[in-house]
Amino acid sequence: LPRVRLRPEYPHLPGDRKVDRSVVTETGAGGIGCSKFYEAYGIKGQTGGLMAAWRPHMVCLGFHCIPKGEGRNDVFSALFTHWEEPPKTVIYDFACALAHYCMLREPKFFRNTRFLIDGFHAKGHTRCSRCCFISSYKRDSALCSVNSSAAECGNRGLLKIRRPLSYMSQRRAIVYVHTYLSVWNRERRIAMAKANAAATPAFAASSPPS
Repeated sequence: LPRVRLRPEYPHLPGDRKVDRSVVTETGAGGIGCSKFYEAYGIKGQTGGLMAAWRPHMVCLGFHCIPKGEGRNDVFSALFTHWEEPPKTVIYDFACALAHYCMLREPKFFRNTRFLIDGFHAKGHTRCSRCCFISSYKRDSALCSVNSSAAECGNRGLLKIRRPLSYMSQRRAIVYVHTYLSVWNRERRIAMAKANAAATPAFAASSPPS
């Protein structure tokens, strides 16, 4: 996705743009009361990895390199700078903290966006309201059939290139990941096209009555 705007500065918010991946504690993240800890990222001499945005059918919309460790700013900046209009639903493993972060900075932009925690990670959010869990929306026709673990499946695919990336410079790594994901997306689209063709009923042609 091309960039459509720049990320603003928020000088009145202390610690804006600070990497907050490892600062969620039992007292909560920003007062929201989440007890789940962010994982520790980063190996000496390496970057914080990649963050990719995925559609529910596991087509990758884009990625970026994380300098130190993944935080809420990475997701917020990607959404705000690359979407003309925000997604109706954002599924993220720390959606509870992300919603607070986004609404504090751009409430008008995200006013119609729901931030939900996928089913795989919801079990660890013992203090979060159930309204943050995608499993609470089973009666919602737009969400009941969504593959909430699509990002986990896609990220598992990225693990296949983790070792070769660790030996590359950042410039070469970005080209390598872009090529890999382009092939990944093409294969996903071909697979979806075949699945749709197989699901479409065939009708025998018949001549009109004389």
